[in-house]
Amino acid sequence: MTIDALAPWYLWTKSAHLISVFAWMAGLFYLPRLYVYHCRAEAGSAQSELFKVMERRLLRAIMNPAMIATWTFGVLLVLTPGIVDWKAGWWHGKMLGLITMTVFHHDLSIGRKRFARDANRRSERGWRIANEVPTLALVLIVIMVIVKPF
Repeated sequence: MTIDALAPWYLWTKSAHLISVFAWMAGLFYLPRLYVYHCRAEAGSAQSELFKVMERRLLRAIMNPAMIATWTFGVLLVLTPGIVDWKAGWWHGKMLGLITMTVFHHDLSIGRKRFARDANRRSERGWRIANEVPTLALVLIVIMVIVKPF
């Protein structure tokens, strides 16, 4: 199913989608890094409380709206005539990357709530490793969309 009325807006929709993706990715790269530093801060310290504020603001003011906008503009692109060839396989890979990013976003949200309660369960090393997830998802998505190997 496509919506013909979206065709004249294709470049604007694509631009808005990419801007949203960039904002979302910035947060997905930065928030786990904040968690790495937060692990070093003593619970209840001024530094820990500052991290809590930074993490909450990043997630709620930037990442959540950017994720919603990314999904919204992405769906509009899919509904634009001629944009997705459903017979090609590349979009499966892109969806895998997108779902990975979305699940990771929710994992970061759970992590923020745990840090807010001073109940973080993941080690500094664990957050460092988690920090690589958005990079891998981004590489997958870019290759699928640009190269379209399948």
